[in-house]
Amino acid sequence: MHLAELNIAHLRAPIDAPELLAFVDGLQPINELADRAPGFVWRLKEDPNDPRATVQHVYGDHILVNFSIWESLESLWDFVYKTHHLEFLRRRREWFHRMAEPYFVMWWIPEGHIPSLAEAMDRLERLKARGPTPAAFTYKDSYSAEEAANWEAAEAARSATAPTG
Repeated sequence: MHLAELNIAHLRAPIDAPELLAFVDGLQPINELADRAPGFVWRLKEDPNDPRATVQHVYGDHILVNFSIWESLESLWDFVYKTHHLEFLRRRREWFHRMAEPYFVMWWIPEGHIPSLAEAMDRLERLKARGPTPAAFTYKDSYSAEEAANWEAAEAARSATAPTG
């Protein structure tokens, strides 16, 4: 199993605004660092040929989407908190609005599967609606791949035996 993660952010200004210059200038080196990080598998890009590429999404004005796949929770953690990425994370309040609802979600996927952005947004909505479960969780309330597989199997069994109406 691999770990998928979605992180959305609401920019304080348009991506080309002067107050976001330090963030924008840091995108290429941080994305290249991620691409080379141990355990990195894939990340969503608007332009596959642009190492700086991120996704500004239609879910709202100035919404930035980071969506990636990692071999493990540990490999993602190590990239986020044990590399130069941490310096950018510490500056996030300069560039992004504080969000009142969950903006980050993780879930386990079969190796080789690349979820759609719609699936990723659905996982975030699950987290918002139900709180952390093995199908949609956070660092604070994380689940192993085995727990997720067992939970998914139990959910499928419940669905199969549920009365239809």
